Amino acid sequence: MSAVSNAADAAHRDNPAKVSLASMVGSAVESYDFFIYGTASAAYFGTAFFHIDNKLVGVLASFATLAVGFFFRPLGGYLAGHFGDRIGRKTVLNASLLLMGTATVLVGALPTYAQAGVAAPLLLILLRILQGIGFGAEWGGAVLMAVEHAPPRRRGWFGAVPQIGIPAGLILANGTFLVSEHLFTGAWVWRAPFLLSIVMVAVGLFIRLRIEESPEFTEMKERGEIRKTPALDVLRRDWRLILRITALRLAETGGYYVATSFVLSYVGLAELGTSNDVLLGTIIGSAVGLGSHLFFGALSDRIGRKPVFLIGAVFTIAFGFPMFLLVNTGVTALIVIAVVLALVLSHDPIFAVESSWFSEQFPREVRSSGISLGYNLASLIAGLLPFAATALYGWIGWEGPAALFCLLGVASTAAAIGAPETAPARTGLDNPDDDKPTITSTPTPEKVR
Repeated sequence: MSAVSNAADAAHRDNPAKVSLASMVGSAVESYDFFIYGTASAAYFGTAFFHIDNKLVGVLASFATLAVGFFFRPLGGYLAGHFGDRIGRKTVLNASLLLMGTATVLVGALPTYAQAGVAAPLLLILLRILQGIGFGAEWGGAVLMAVEHAPPRRRGWFGAVPQIGIPAGLILANGTFLVSEHLFTGAWVWRAPFLLSIVMVAVGLFIRLRIEESPEFTEMKERGEIRKTPALDVLRRDWRLILRITALRLAETGGYYVATSFVLSYVGLAELGTSNDVLLGTIIGSAVGLGSHLFFGALSDRIGRKPVFLIGAVFTIAFGFPMFLLVNTGVTALIVIAVVLALVLSHDPIFAVESSWFSEQFPREVRSSGISLGYNLASLIAGLLPFAATALYGWIGWEGPAALFCLLGVASTAAAIGAPETAPARTGLDNPDDDKPTITSTPTPEKVR
């Protein structure tokens, strides 16, 4: 089967609004966990966990542990995809939240270098690896639960609901640190946000445990369609589609890190403003994203996934140089506008439709594996782009990162042009599985014995 089926037994289908909300809450919690680490790395971990007199070197060392999480996200995607197709979307979804939350709480309880010596940074790295695996495991399960429970002609809207968990988590992470800085002193400033995660994880698990398994997976299990090695199957048979998914994400995830992480350092390097200007733009853009994702998701149900996706991809091509020209003015309002436009009109149209569009392109028996691998491979590449943008800036100036931003849009636009349209409003099929596959499908699966 090549797209999300609507043939699953209605008795297995939970309320799609409840399922989407549960997926969104869990995504927000995991995003919060991931983002507070970035803030703590920049401000606190250099002195807390690394016995280095040079403050800059200490920050770089803590940023290195931050990058470790990105490198382990594909492993999390592989494991979650495999088990999501083997034992169920819901089980893996809850496991990822528990893993991520446990690692985050333990970071808040770690001894510092002064207390435990070299064991402190080693434990920090280990927990960051677990965070990376957990975060890599989250997205595929969250969006599949939402999309596979949704009515066929509203998959775009319901699939966009879990996506707003990421901007919600970012806002929550920044807000928590601001409050913590006013309430606490010393190490408790950074420990408190990590320890608070235990409450958020408990709430997220309580909500997620009350929803039903995906009707698609339930039907697969009843029909004996569960594959023994789904992740290996999709790598062997549909590796081109995985690479397509990776390319489709470059403008969204790569552009996001250039427009936020790199620009954050760029305004300081070029003495154009303060990091607070970029952070303000990021927070405002994330707040607008709580609504824009839903708008673009609903729009994709009406006009198709590709047209909405191309709004963001083409805007990425067009906005690279204007974005940096706005930032180069050094005017706070224009810097904020540049970041907000990059998020709302470049990132959000793409991210809003990824959940439904990517899911609809894979056969359901390897769907969790396929979308998780493609998604996290793109995240791995994107995690390196702030370094690449910095190198380009040092080599040829601001024009280098601007051109990189545009090229990310070109890559995603080219991938989108060659990808199939899957929205029922455009294909005329509520159940595209009844039609011929739009991709090279894997062989008929063997029954699990």
